[in-house]
Amino acid sequence: MDTMEYRFLGKSGLKVSELALGTMTFGREASKEESFKMLDLYASEGGNFIDTANVYSNGKSEEIVGEWLRGKDREDFVVATKVRFPVGQGPNRAGLSRKHILWSVEQSLRRLNTDYLDLYQFHAWDDFTPLEESLSTMTELVEAGKVRYVGVSNFTGWQLQRAVDVTKELGLQPIVSIQPLYNLLDRYLELEVLPVAQREGVGVIPWSPLRGGWLTGKYRRGMQAPPEDTRIGIAEKFGWSESWSRYNNERTWKVVDRLLEVSKEVGREPSQVALRWLLQRAGVTAPIVGARNVQQLKVNLGAAGWVLESKYVDLLTEVSEPELFYPYDFVRNAQRRR
Repeated sequence: MDTMEYRFLGKSGLKVSELALGTMTFGREASKEESFKMLDLYASEGGNFIDTANVYSNGKSEEIVGEWLRGKDREDFVVATKVRFPVGQGPNRAGLSRKHILWSVEQSLRRLNTDYLDLYQFHAWDDFTPLEESLSTMTELVEAGKVRYVGVSNFTGWQLQRAVDVTKELGLQPIVSIQPLYNLLDRYLELEVLPVAQREGVGVIPWSPLRGGWLTGKYRRGMQAPPEDTRIGIAEKFGWSESWSRYNNERTWKVVDRLLEVSKEVGREPSQVALRWLLQRAGVTAPIVGARNVQQLKVNLGAAGWVLESKYVDLLTEVSEPELFYPYDFVRNAQRRR
């Protein structure tokens, strides 16, 4: 397997491996034993960036990561988690209020068996809490030594820009990263989120880089339905965003067809090529790879340490170009008339 490389996270001095390990399956599709095996494999291949959230498997994901970290050198790993979504029935058990953030960080620290978080992220925007309250609380956590860096997830372009501006205006801890949905099938963040991130020096750590399996080569043109025991089959049953009914369309199959062609030409697995394309996009720091078992993870880690030739990058970029809508199509056409 090729050698894992490391990149700075945004404008910070923190170095993370070019592939982060997502742990949403831990305690759900993956047992504790299988999760430990995946963590062992990831670490053995040079991975140091572990991403979780307080709501993954109702906290079980954090607990599994925390148990695995026992006996390890904590400084060898960059541990990231999130706060925002409901973790109970009380009126203050969700959101980005000072009360909820301060309570949530203590719960996450306990489950993760650590006295600090390397990266603490807003899991999503909160319309009901002043941004100044949320960001000042994160700064307090950094000053208290419980958090090292602050990030956001699932923000729109204007939300990210506003968060960056508030930190500058009030002298708060900067936003070092954003965690968005980004892959060959989902590229709309290129319209606003990515330009803001690049201009402001915010690292991009994409989630669902293989869109739940759509970009692994498992699904082919002509299939009538996904197998029930696959991620896409489960997504269809429960109405998750990567469902068959949402992506079973001509654009998806054109992208998948091209991905299979390129993969065959370069002698790599489709998932490795899809991840490599993302790794070579401007502004991207580290895609978050998840898996249900060691075998899947081993294949995905094969995306590290090599370069996809520019001609293949261009082929994939061209076929996956999203159809623009107003005002973005208007802006693009206006630029052509300069």
